Amino acid sequence: MKKINHLESARKTINLESEGLKNLAKTLNKDFSILCDYLLTTKGRIICLGVGKSGHIANKISATLSSTGSPAFFINAAEALHGDVGAITKKDSVIIFSHSGESDEVINLFPTLKNIKCNVFSVTGNPRSTISQQSTVNIDTGVLVEACPLDLAPTTSTTAALAIGDAIAVALLEAKDFKSDDFAKSHPGGKLGKRLLLKVKDIMHQGKEMPKVLPTTYLSEVLVEISSKGLGIALIIDTNNKLKGVFTDGDLRRAMHSKLEIHKTKITEVMSKKVKTIDEFALATKAIEIMQMNEIYVLVALDKAKKPSGIIRMHDLLKSGLV
Repeated sequence: MKKINHLESARKTINLESEGLKNLAKTLNKDFSILCDYLLTTKGRIICLGVGKSGHIANKISATLSSTGSPAFFINAAEALHGDVGAITKKDSVIIFSHSGESDEVINLFPTLKNIKCNVFSVTGNPRSTISQQSTVNIDTGVLVEACPLDLAPTTSTTAALAIGDAIAVALLEAKDFKSDDFAKSHPGGKLGKRLLLKVKDIMHQGKEMPKVLPTTYLSEVLVEISSKGLGIALIIDTNNKLKGVFTDGDLRRAMHSKLEIHKTKITEVMSKKVKTIDEFALATKAIEIMQMNEIYVLVALDKAKKPSGIIRMHDLLKSGLV
């Protein structure tokens, strides 16, 4: 086995690919804008089509498009020849990914695509190739040499094709004024979806779970309420359901240090009047920010009338998978 400097090899590969991307950014022309305008008016879906390594790129781009507001799916060119082309309709737009622009599996599809009468576009490394010439719009990656020292394995070319696909997705996203809320709708699962969708109201303790006492309650009774609800806090609320203060473990330690008589001390004498709160409809991630900033572990959630509706703790945020 030949001994080489792996780090030097890696840097060389990355530099070659980055140079390819820099060149692409310079050579990209108005055809890119024309392609995006076509895609924005597509009434059906965007089909990303390819075979081999280009097929993998096409598959990834279809996923990126779908998650950013442009419904898309991937079709392997070889499988399309054996029935999958039936999923394509006249309303769809097809983007073909092929570095050589001469993939037989794709070329053999053109008669069928023309019969369907769908728009056909391509991303290739040869603007004079068969696939490029038969496309309504062709985007040239401009890649002449691969990072592979044998100039065989698709490296720089696939990186460039991937960058073009991402650029298309972002351009369409911006044109459609796609927002984070829209992104969240297509990412309901996992930590990302939770960060964009999970509200304080979804995980807070509310109703009978909330430890609540009146301002006239004695400290001894408050301790019983805290113990029974197990949240380490009690809300002091008047008869109009207005929050007057809170009593936490920290307040208890201070009270014990002062050697107060728990059966004779009213909660208003030892409660904390400055309370950190959060809107119940705020993102749960906002609760994390407030807690970390103030070095606390619990917040009182307020409803639209600014009255206490729940309690959210750092433990609840940890349990939800957000932290």
